[in-house]
Amino acid sequence: MDLTRRAVMVGLVAGLGFVAIGAAGQTTSASLAPDAMEAFLLKARVLEVRDAGGGVTNSRRARFSDGQLTHDVHIQSVDVAKPVFEAGAHTEINFKDSYRYNIAGYRLARLIGLSQVPMSVERSINGKLSAVTWWVDDVQMDEKERLKRQTMGPNPTRTSNQIQVMRIWDELIQNRDRNQGNVLWTSDWTLWLIDHTRAFRVSKTLLKPEQLVRCERGLLDRLRALTEQSIADAVGDSLNKEERRAVLARRDLLVKYFDDRIARLGEAAVIFVGE
Repeated sequence: MDLTRRAVMVGLVAGLGFVAIGAAGQTTSASLAPDAMEAFLLKARVLEVRDAGGGVTNSRRARFSDGQLTHDVHIQSVDVAKPVFEAGAHTEINFKDSYRYNIAGYRLARLIGLSQVPMSVERSINGKLSAVTWWVDDVQMDEKERLKRQTMGPNPTRTSNQIQVMRIWDELIQNRDRNQGNVLWTSDWTLWLIDHTRAFRVSKTLLKPEQLVRCERGLLDRLRALTEQSIADAVGDSLNKEERRAVLARRDLLVKYFDDRIARLGEAAVIFVGE
C-alpha cells in the first residue's frame, strides 16, 4: 500500500463539526457527526474515481461531494471465496476476501467503543455492491515508517497502549492481513486501522496471544458484555452466523486470557485506563 492509500479512511468523530480546506483544495471535515458522515457516504455524488494505489484487489479512491462537503473515500468491491488460497509459502483453507468485512469491522468496533476503525457503509457503485469508507485525513506516516524512524511519538505510553488495543482487536476479528501499510498514524499520534477485507475468519483460536500484554479497562468490560444478539444487531448481514459465533468464541478466549493474566500478575500490571 503506497502513501496515496495510506491517507485512507478516518472516521467517526462525534460532536459539532466544522469544515476546512485541505490539500489540493479538497474540503475536509475536521469533525463531523456520525449520522452526517454516514449520510454523506451513502448519498454524495461521485465526482471522480481513480486507482487507490497498491494492494491486489483493485480498490479505488473516489472524490464525493454533496454540494457542501467534498471528501475522498475508499471503494472496495472485492468479494472472493476460495476453498484453498496459496500465496508463496502461505496456504489458507476457506479463504475469503470481501468488502463486507470493512462494514462489519466498523460496526463491531463501534459496538465495543473502538473509535480508530473508520466508518464504512455498503453502497452500489456502478451497479456493484461495495464498501465505501471514509478516507483518513492528516496522516503523517504508516507503521512501516514509524518503525523505520524508531519513534514512539511524544507520548510513548499512549502509543504503546494503542498498539495493544490493535492487537486485541485483530485477535477478536482474526485479521490475517494486518500489514504495516494498513496501520496509520495521524499528526496527533492517533492510530487508525484500515482495510479489513481479509478478517473475520471462522477459526475459534487466538493467533498470537503472546503479543497480548495489557488491555484498556473499558474495552475489557465491553468485550465481556458482548452477546450473540448484540453482535448480530450491530453487524447485520455483513457477517453470517458462523462468522458472528467465531467472534464470540474468540471474545471468550480473550477475556479468559486477560482474567488469567490479572490473577497471575495483578490488575495494575495488566489493565490501563483509556483517554
